[in-house]
Amino acid sequence: MGVEVRVEGLSKSFGSQLIWGDVSLTLPAGEICVMLGPSGTGKSVFLKTLIGLLKPDKGHVHIEGVDIATCSERQLYEVRKLFGVLFQDGAMFGSMNLYDNVAFPLREHTKKSESEVRSIVMEKMEMVGLVGAERKLPGEISGGMRKRAGLARALVLEPEILLFDEPDSGLDPVRTAFLNQLIIDLNEMTQATCLIVTHDINTARTVPDNIGLLYHRHLAMFGPREMLLSSEEPVVRQFLNAQRIGPIGMSEEKDADELAAEADQELPPLPPIPIQQLPSSGVLRPTQRPPGQWCADNGVTPPPGSFASDVVTTQ
Repeated sequence: MGVEVRVEGLSKSFGSQLIWGDVSLTLPAGEICVMLGPSGTGKSVFLKTLIGLLKPDKGHVHIEGVDIATCSERQLYEVRKLFGVLFQDGAMFGSMNLYDNVAFPLREHTKKSESEVRSIVMEKMEMVGLVGAERKLPGEISGGMRKRAGLARALVLEPEILLFDEPDSGLDPVRTAFLNQLIIDLNEMTQATCLIVTHDINTARTVPDNIGLLYHRHLAMFGPREMLLSSEEPVVRQFLNAQRIGPIGMSEEKDADELAAEADQELPPLPPIPIQQLPSSGVLRPTQRPPGQWCADNGVTPPPGSFASDVVTTQ
């Protein structure tokens, strides 16, 4: 089962440049979350701060009673064992075949025998559909296969928190759809807490339980998927619905002239909220809310046509 990650008042700068400040949110145990934001808003920096690769200037990250922003190196080493990370390019060792790449964390951090290592490695490679490719080198396979190999490696230590840094980067829409389904199925099987950093709007609208949006050096909003997809907040509405009208421009923020030119333009209506993607079993995950539940509980009328799909089977 996944664990809760609680972030309080987190700020990070590089020199005099503030990346983001006073970020507070909670990644609920066992749920899938997505972090969005225009390019350059520090999404990957946020992910690296969560695992202690970067130290924040202020704030706290609480995991299992440990504040990784202030803990000792020994405590950090132990907490990091809770994490599995899929980096943007898979981060494979080019001179090792896929089997040895996936086996590396087990050989580095455990005292398991080679027969135990083999059993675990082949189990994870089967989970990501790479059985038969274990002797190939990273340079001999496609980008999508490298992503899946990286995911298998992230899973071998049975992590309780899974981080995905732009897993769709460089993938075509079909491979992205397969990878999204794999993440959902893995969450159902492992119940790990998942955070996906992505630019893919379809992924953000259909996969997660919760969505966050980093913009203009702060966290614009974080909460249940339906809350953000029905939001009238200008920057949230613009980004999640891929609209030109709104505060975001080519250089992140539009200037006063651009905003003034849009003042008389009518905003397009919010598109329908789609059904959240189900695991391959066709059954709601333990942390997945039934369609429309958040809207009903909070008295929000969703956009017309929302949740139109086949009947969803509940547990």
